Amino acid sequence: MHKSTLEQWRMLQAVVEHGGFAQAAAAVHKSQSTINHAVHKLQDQLGLKLLEVVGRKAQLTDAGALMLRRAGQLLDQAGQLENIAASLATGTEPEIYLAVDEIYPYACLAGALQGLARAYPNTRVELTETVLSGGPEKLLAGQVDLLVAGSVPRGFLGEPILEVEFIAVAHPQHALHRLGRPPTLQDLARQRQIVVRDSALGARADSGWLGAEQRWTVSHVATSVDMIARGMGFAWLPSTRIGAQLAAGSLRELPLATGSRRLANVYLTYADPDLAGPATCALAALLREETRGYQNSF
Repeated sequence: MHKSTLEQWRMLQAVVEHGGFAQAAAAVHKSQSTINHAVHKLQDQLGLKLLEVVGRKAQLTDAGALMLRRAGQLLDQAGQLENIAASLATGTEPEIYLAVDEIYPYACLAGALQGLARAYPNTRVELTETVLSGGPEKLLAGQVDLLVAGSVPRGFLGEPILEVEFIAVAHPQHALHRLGRPPTLQDLARQRQIVVRDSALGARADSGWLGAEQRWTVSHVATSVDMIARGMGFAWLPSTRIGAQLAAGSLRELPLATGSRRLANVYLTYADPDLAGPATCALAALLREETRGYQNSF
């Protein structure tokens, strides 16, 4: 059986924050006798002196400071619990499961999540960053509420929100840039190609692989970008992730006669738009808004 209550700790916290019983009573709209009784009962129940009066001001003892610091964590958690309950009472979902392909601009994702945090501070987000068919696989398995990816699984309706350009690139001093002519398919096949692994657990795609003699496979686009910038190979990389490197000259587009660039659509897909809660719908709207802003910046 617990000896103390959260309300007693709230009363003690108010006394300390406002510097005395009378000030606390005015701040929390309780009578001074009520607060005095609650704090003294708390001390009696614990068998521990929590407050001492120094001059005209009530101050925590060393033991009281330790106890109130721990109690403060409980009070914060109780407040969060009440806020979550209020959100659930209005129909707001407690958690959103989101899968986003790594070709989607990180700035757009971050901006959308920041907006969601402001509008729905009590809704948690479980974000999975995927590659190729990894995101659609999760949607088909019922593991996500919202998907941002380069394809839409059968049985779902996706909304195209962005067109991403993939560019064949290598370090400016790479052998493919020193040929003095446009590289051919045979030239490419003799060089190391960096491929980003499909994050799906089932059937995987090998998008863009040319059958190069030396194929290195990595799990993340950022790893591929870093390797290419170090002169370790070539790859088709999304323009959404290499704009800064192209501008700085650490990456350079390969002068292929054809095929140096290709386009891919990015789609926004609900698991079930009819069952999507207000926070999920708000996140989808924020992703659209951030994407429009990204496109308008070019």
